[in-house]
Parts: sequence; C-alpha cells; structure tokens
Amino acid sequence: MDPSRVFTRNVRRLVLKVGTAVVTRGDGRLALGRLGALCEQLKELNSRGYEVILVTSGAVGLGRQRLRYRKLANSSFADLQNPQGEFDGKACAAVGQSSLMALYDTMFSQLDVTSSQLLVTDSVFCDTGFRQQLSETVNSLLDLRVIPIFNENDAVSTRKTPYEDSSGIFWDNDSLAGLLALELKADLLVLLSDVEGLYSGPPIDPTSKLIQTFVKEKHLGEITFGDKSRVGRGGMTAKVNAAVCASCAGIPVVITSGFAADNIIKVLQGEMKGTLFHKDAHLWTLVKEVSAREMAVEARESSRRLQALKSEDRRKILLDVANALQDNENMIIAENCADIKAAEEAGYEKSLISRLALKPGRIELLANSIRKIADMEEPIGRILKRREIASDLILENTTCSLGVLLVVFESRPDALVQIAALAIRSGNGLLLKGGKEARQSNAALHKVITSAIPDTVGGKLIGLVTSREEIPDLLKLDDVIDLVIPRGSNKLVSQIKESTKIPVLGHSDGICHVYVDKSADIEMAKRIVSDSKVDYPAACNAMETLLVHKDLASNGGLMELVAELRKDGVTLYGGQRASQLLRISEASSFHHEYNSVTCTVEIVDDVFAAIDHIHKYGSSHTDCIITKDQEVAEIFLNQVDSAAVFHNASTRFCDGARFGLGAEVGVSTSRIHARGPVGVEGLLTTRWILRGSGQVVNGDKGVTYIHKDLTQKN
Repeated sequence: MDPSRVFTRNVRRLVLKVGTAVVTRGDGRLALGRLGALCEQLKELNSRGYEVILVTSGAVGLGRQRLRYRKLANSSFADLQNPQGEFDGKACAAVGQSSLMALYDTMFSQLDVTSSQLLVTDSVFCDTGFRQQLSETVNSLLDLRVIPIFNENDAVSTRKTPYEDSSGIFWDNDSLAGLLALELKADLLVLLSDVEGLYSGPPIDPTSKLIQTFVKEKHLGEITFGDKSRVGRGGMTAKVNAAVCASCAGIPVVITSGFAADNIIKVLQGEMKGTLFHKDAHLWTLVKEVSAREMAVEARESSRRLQALKSEDRRKILLDVANALQDNENMIIAENCADIKAAEEAGYEKSLISRLALKPGRIELLANSIRKIADMEEPIGRILKRREIASDLILENTTCSLGVLLVVFESRPDALVQIAALAIRSGNGLLLKGGKEARQSNAALHKVITSAIPDTVGGKLIGLVTSREEIPDLLKLDDVIDLVIPRGSNKLVSQIKESTKIPVLGHSDGICHVYVDKSADIEMAKRIVSDSKVDYPAACNAMETLLVHKDLASNGGLMELVAELRKDGVTLYGGQRASQLLRISEASSFHHEYNSVTCTVEIVDDVFAAIDHIHKYGSSHTDCIITKDQEVAEIFLNQVDSAAVFHNASTRFCDGARFGLGAEVGVSTSRIHARGPVGVEGLLTTRWILRGSGQVVNGDKGVTYIHKDLTQKN
C-alpha cells in the first residue's frame, strides 16, 4: 500500500496550521517571503476547489516586535541605559493580532482571495451552541470560497502556564488545529514546521533520521525531542501530540516544512513530504522499508548470481518476463489508469499525461521488444582481443557487466520495462527511480518483472525506489552505484550531472538540426523536415532548428519548406536573416529545446556555415543534412561532432529500437564510454583475463614476450 495515495485520494477539506517559527525570521521579524509563498499556495488550492482552513500563530511575536520598536522610539538616553523588562504577553497578542490579520488580508487581496478572522478561546468550546454555530459559520464561509483564519485569542484567554493540563480542551495552536480538524470534519491536517518533519532525535544531531511514517507503538517511546520552539509556545512536542490525537480519531496528519515554497501542494499531489500520521500506519510498516543503499548492495549481489548463469538461462528469464507482462496486462492497465486519473486531477500538462499513458497494444509491443533482446547474441564474456603474451601465457580482453545502474526517469512507465530488460540482458543490477506521476504503474510493472526472476538470482536484482528516497540521497551512493542514467527533462539531467560523483551517461539537451543544402530534393526535404519536427515534437531527437542554404531563400525552396511546416501547425521563429525575410519573430536563443510543435529557422551561406552553427548552438545529439551532392554530404557527416549524424533521413531515426538495439536506456551525448542510443553494449565494460601455467615476472628474466595476436577475425 502506498501511504501517500491513501490520504490524498479524497481530500477536499484541509486544516493548515502555520507556526510562529514559520511566520517569523530568526530575528523575530515577519518572514514576508514565506508568508507570500504560503498565500500563493492557498490561492492555488482555493482555485482548485479545496476548502482551506488556516490556523495561524505569530500574533504575540509580531506584537512584541512592534511594542519594542515603539518603546525604543519613545525612550530617552537614560531609559536606554536601564535593562528592558519583558512585555506582557496578552498586550503583545492584542497589538499583534490586528497587524497579523491586516497582513494576511493584504496578501490575499493581491491574489483576489477573501479571508476572514475567527478568534477563539479554550473555554468557548465547552458550549455546545458555540460549537454548532462555529461549524455553520465556517461552512458558510467555505461555500463562499472564503478562507477562514483561526487564532487563539491570547489577549483575553484565562489560561495560565503551564498551558497543558487535564482540564483544557486545547492549549496551543497545534492542538487548536487538531480540535478544529475534528469539529469541522476535515479530510487532512497539515502542520507546518521549521524542519522537514519529525526526526528520531533533535534535527541538528547528525545521527537523527527523518521519520516518514509515524507509528505510535514504535516511535513514541523512541523519539528524543529537542528544545521547544524558539519563538512559539509548543514546538515539535506539541505538534506530535496534536497529530497523534487527530490521527487516532481518523484524520490523517502531515508534519512538513513551511520553508519550502510548494510543500502543501506536493503533499496533496501524493508526494511524501515530511512525516505522516495515520490510524492505519501500523499496518503499512509491517513490511520492512529498505534503504536505497541496501537495495543497491542487494542488486549487486543478485547481478553476480545472474552473471554466473548460463546464457540460455538468462535468455529464459527475459522470455518469462515478456510472458508475465502479457499475462498481467489488465492489472497493469488498471494501475496506469489510476495514475492518469490522479495526474488529471492534479492538473498536469496534457503532454505529460500522454507520455504517462500505456496505450492499447503497448504491453504487447513491450513484450515483443523483450523477446528480441532475448534473441540477441550473448553480450557477456565476449572475447574482444586474444593475445599470447609469452609462451603458454594467454591474455583475453572480454566484455562484462558494469555492476549496478541507477536510472532516473520521468513520466513514461514503459521506460521501466525497456530499462529492466536491457539490465537483465547485460547482467547488471538495477536501481530505478521513477516519476511520482507514474507511481502505481511503476509499482505494478516492477512487481510483474521481479516475480518472473527466479529465486536463484533474486527479485532484488531490480530495486524500485519510491518517493520516500529523494534523488539527492541516491546520488551520494558513489561507492555502490556504478553508473547513473537520467531520462527526462533538461532540468533533471543537468541537476543530476551537477550533483553526483557517479559517472553520468545521458544528455541535457536535444537540440537537433536539419540542414537543407542548395542541391537538396525539395520534395524529399519537405518530408524529412516535417517528420523530424512533428512525428513526436517532445522527443529528444525531434528537430529544433532548420538551417537552409541561402540559395533556397531566393529560388523558392525556403518558402516551400516553411509552407510545409505551417501546414503541420508548426510555430516558427527565425534567426536574424530568416526573421527579416519571412517576417516572423526572432528567436530569443538558438540554443533552445522547444519540446513542442515549434522550431527555429535560419539561413546559412553553405555547409561549412551550417557546421559552425551546429557546433556553436547544438547539443551534440542528432543532426542531419539533406543534399544530392555526395561530396557535401561527406563533409557534413565527417565534420559534425554529434552522437548521430544523418544524410537524407529524419532525425527521428535516432532511437535504440530503430537502430536494432532492441531498446535503449537513453541517448548519450558523452564522448566517453557509450554515445548515441544506448542498448545492451552501452551497459557493458571490459576486463582482462590472463591464463598462465606458472609464469612469474622476476624482473622479466627468462621471459620472452611474443605478443602474438590470437583474436579471431570476423
């Protein structure tokens, strides 16, 4: 069971509590940036139809700050020499409350959202009539799309310290938030803190670990709480008490950081942010949670057992996986439909939802591609070189598995199947980190695939890391992971390259060019240009820039190409020359990947100018020339420094399946190891095996080196 989906699936009404430590900065002043980001999140939730009830602290702190300033402004020099006494807390609350509400009102008004203030005290909840009226008032406000803002009326509260005693109904704003969640029948309670969630000890202690799911029976006696809040009344102890009470009554609770700009929205989208409290949590944790490190170590051990199998046995595993996918197609599709529904409800873009969907017939195609991979020549242990170093001393250079791969991918669950098949064929252990939007699809596919792996190897050969493990944590495992392969957005790939010591195989941009030479067959060029752009605009091998020889600008060839693209609905931007001639907007940058039905057009003087342009603005992915001049074509093919260079063919052919690799884990623009579409061979390395008969070096005395090549020529 996925806990994050349990409590977000049917949430409509939520209570959100903001603590003083979130509302204020370290110096006691208001944290206007955080408050602004909070209000923007609540506006977004309000517009999506969520009913949001806000419980806020901070009035006392704000009032104290204002009173200090006022006293300082009215003090004489002699007054300043004397120690300043503390202000009465109730006076601070009275002064700060109006200021705090005025600030919320101003911020919400800027966002076209209406808010309201409700001050309560502990004693009024003893009145049944008050509680009924409170519920009716809040329901009326929510029906009007107004955000109710609650705070304890500290200015007139009769409660004294210590705040918590057996007679109280609530004793701070955390317990008030829990009480309101029960009274107003909320679906979720979110408590914002100045740390990421509940830790096993003080967060500053490096041995403390974030608790993802709180289990009362397990954690309550183990946690060591640190100091109370630096500014507020309670701190983490108060939050945990409120969370335990609310969750036991059936309301899920999340304690998460109020410092992150979009944590509330992420929680509602199903991401595990912070610590979850739920009445059924003890049932979820019966299955031991395995860390990313443990999964990587287990994957390596399983990969060694896989490599020890006979070639036919490894092939059979792949065939069993293919059959299992087809046998479980209905279950996989059902889980995929659940992901699609959740993505639609979360407001994801249509392009992402399209990549997420496993369309009819896709499972069969995936199964058939796995069978093709199974039928490929055995990749492990292939002898690349064989040499007799000295008499009866034979050296072999052979292929072998890399070890453990970490593949990070977004959106597309079918990528999981392709990657897993290539890992099995190449004998590698695999750690997968999929996108949160495909969580259920990935879990279903992972379960089916690993169930087909025999016990002699172990299903832990392929580990699926859920959203509990963040990508930055995985990228620190340079001692147990041998290669990272990112598949996804430019932002994802770039971040990974900048954040790890592990070698990264991939590309951060897919800025592909098509150059149409003056001798090109225009009809052929129209077909290739159109296919390169519109066959799948979001693909990394789609054309982003069309370069055209200057002669085609004067003989009508350019206009035919432009007309073809416009007929396909392509939005055009131009370089300096093309924008003037075609009267289109100038592109902001040539180094831009649109990932949409949009491209840039520019005019160049000749093939050498085209090559220079590609080297200056391209990404070394895939580039194409369209020409009938074979000499010009060879210049382009030999001089363009890209992973794939084509003559008279669409850039969309740069694909592992189309290249006959069976599938691909991605396209590499690196110049070390693999380049272009990466199939099985790109997931292998080499090692040296030396077979002797008792030889020793002994200063090379008595050894006659012959270095005779014994490699069998194909």
